[in-house]
Amino acid sequence: MPANTPRSLTVTWGSESVLVSSIDHDLPAPGEPSAQGEVVAAGAANPQALLPDGAWRAIARATTAPEGIALQLRPSPGDPGGLLLEENVEGATLRSVVTRVHLSELLPGIQPRTGMEVNEVPDPQVEGLTRDGRPCAVVRYRYKDFGHLKDHVWQTLHGTLSINSYASSILARKVTRSLIAHPVEVTFEDGTPSFHGLVVRDGITRLASAWNVLAGPDADAAKTAAHAVGSLFGGIRPDAGDAGEAGDAGGAGGAAPALDERLAEHRAQWREGIRKEFAHEMGLLEPGLRAAQIAQTFVVPAQIAVGAQHHPGHPLAPQDVFDDAIRSILASVHVDFKQWDAAAQHVEVITRALKRVIQQGDSLVPAEDLQAVYGLAVGRTSPDELPAAFRDDTIPGTPLWRSVYLVHALTRAGLFEQLKDQAKTIKGGRRMGPKGFAELLGPLVDLPWRSHKRAVTKQARNAWNNGGVLTDDVMLDWDPVPTGDFTSLVGPASRGDLNARCTLAVAGGIALIADKLLTRNVGSALGAAKEKGGVPFRSDVNQVVQDLSRQDNELGLWTLALAANAFRGDALPENAVTLRQLIRKDPDVGAAGRAYVHFRVDLAQPDRIARDENGVPEQLYQWDVVAASDEKRARPAKAAAGAGAGPGTDPDAPDAPAGTGAAASGRAADGGGGPGAAAVFLAPAGVDGRPASQRAADDRDVLRTSLAAAHDALERLKLLEPEVGAHTPVIPLPGLKELNRILVSLTADIENLRRRTEDLHEEDGAETEEAEEGEDAEEGLG
Repeated sequence: MPANTPRSLTVTWGSESVLVSSIDHDLPAPGEPSAQGEVVAAGAANPQALLPDGAWRAIARATTAPEGIALQLRPSPGDPGGLLLEENVEGATLRSVVTRVHLSELLPGIQPRTGMEVNEVPDPQVEGLTRDGRPCAVVRYRYKDFGHLKDHVWQTLHGTLSINSYASSILARKVTRSLIAHPVEVTFEDGTPSFHGLVVRDGITRLASAWNVLAGPDADAAKTAAHAVGSLFGGIRPDAGDAGEAGDAGGAGGAAPALDERLAEHRAQWREGIRKEFAHEMGLLEPGLRAAQIAQTFVVPAQIAVGAQHHPGHPLAPQDVFDDAIRSILASVHVDFKQWDAAAQHVEVITRALKRVIQQGDSLVPAEDLQAVYGLAVGRTSPDELPAAFRDDTIPGTPLWRSVYLVHALTRAGLFEQLKDQAKTIKGGRRMGPKGFAELLGPLVDLPWRSHKRAVTKQARNAWNNGGVLTDDVMLDWDPVPTGDFTSLVGPASRGDLNARCTLAVAGGIALIADKLLTRNVGSALGAAKEKGGVPFRSDVNQVVQDLSRQDNELGLWTLALAANAFRGDALPENAVTLRQLIRKDPDVGAAGRAYVHFRVDLAQPDRIARDENGVPEQLYQWDVVAASDEKRARPAKAAAGAGAGPGTDPDAPDAPAGTGAAASGRAADGGGGPGAAAVFLAPAGVDGRPASQRAADDRDVLRTSLAAAHDALERLKLLEPEVGAHTPVIPLPGLKELNRILVSLTADIENLRRRTEDLHEEDGAETEEAEEGEDAEEGLG
């Protein structure tokens, strides 16, 4: 075989035997500095490619063929744009170069799919850039600090690989579909110097899977993410050697050279080490798995956006054109090939529609207020910034109030119709009523508590698909009434105050939906026990909220008020889980300092909380919520179930699950009772400052190591048993019983985790099966 002929080999990847189709004998050499300079010069000379010099340098560093990019950029007499790839989207033309880039020069970008996942680390703020009024094909990512950047990269890769990995396919055939990438200026709020790099906007699963291949068959998602972060950033401290340069951060093209160059030098040295390792492996008589890992992932194909042309008459401002064009391409790709889930599509539609309304400038809502609403919608404005955003210090800065003001703003007459029109244009539909609009709001509303209430997110979003809190009254002209105690609104609401009634409807309705006490009830729920999610009658979610908030429905108004008061964005209530989960001590519920309870309403009680004959507060169930919306309609179901009296007067209502009622009673008593004291909380446990997923990776290792150590200890005890003799058991009987109790509990917890994880993977099962069927699906667009 000639020395330069690619070779194939079979390697073992975990439990699989993988045929690696083709391995080149040499890795691509680093580009010559002169060739990289040609890219910068050619880019500056191309009238259709507008980037700051720092972005061109980042592209030149990343590519394995800078001279090829320079060739694509050079204009010709017949085509001033050179050989750039053109894509026309709504309102813009996007121009790109096609090349191969080093894996170690790519950062995972922000995508609606990843943005809709449970995120402990917040996304960076995103801002478009312009020059002389023209859009640049680059965006600015603004992180809090350098640690935020590293944690965000870790989170994105870890979360992606936790869903799916194409590692074995990439090991066999490399990444064969181009990643869609573009330059980014990375800036920091703490004054750390900025730098330019490349981010992948489509193909994040392929990017993460390539790192998975390079990390090895024994590397799980956490270890792969840590390996990638270490390779990309090493041990670089951004403040070392950068004194006095922080003032340059944030300016287009003004990246501080010290950090930029040190990152480039680190990655170049890392690649040189990989080259030496590969040369050693290929020098062996029989190259093996490591050679294949490096050869198949060292470089990947990429389509890099370098220019964006604004079409005349398009409503978007120049700084928003490029990001909107990229998002349009991603959206079309994931409709035709591999769709995002419904929530990601809903967020994409509503946020783009809102941005278009803002840019058109003809809304009846003041531009400053629209910007505040947009900040809340996309998560740039945190709940505690709510009073400043709406210039009203009386507004509580809480996650629930953030959602109240967001829903109110997006459904105002001056904005609602415009948003609907833009949403229909983006979706390609003809009709959209309040219920169709409500499904777009669900994933926006749950942003602050999505990670803490992940066990019931699916049911909550289904409830929004069924109308959510968009009642007939909520769609009228009203204003939220800020308060620290929602029960103070019951009196005005019962006297006909529309503002108070709608505030209770939105706040209480959101709380009930988010805590799985109001769902899209189906036929199977009729006649079921209230402890199992039963309901007395069928009704749309928004109709239940409408009836609860009627002026003459005191029981409903109190139900809404107490639900809003008790709601917490950092936990899941005990009402939302089953008795089995409580018995199994599911770590997501019932934990000290995190659990809380919604209580059933009894209008005869001073604090409006129903109690059994022992004085123990009674849990609220969905059955009670639906029944409270229309007591007359619920009576036949109560009679059929032998329930006797209705909610608030039923002496035979079932007790709360073991340990729940008593604990709840104690909490209520400790809180001093009163209408607003539905639950009292302990302080959350301290953490070490790192994101929970990174701490979870450590604990997984501890669990695995501890179990292995326990197994070894047991084996040693069994070997010692003959020496110890029967008179002194190596483990006395009480000790064996205690060990058995611990093992049974541990087995149950692991089994519960397994079932929950399988349920999550079943939702992605169709995508995974498609990914295994062939290269197009396997390389999957992201």
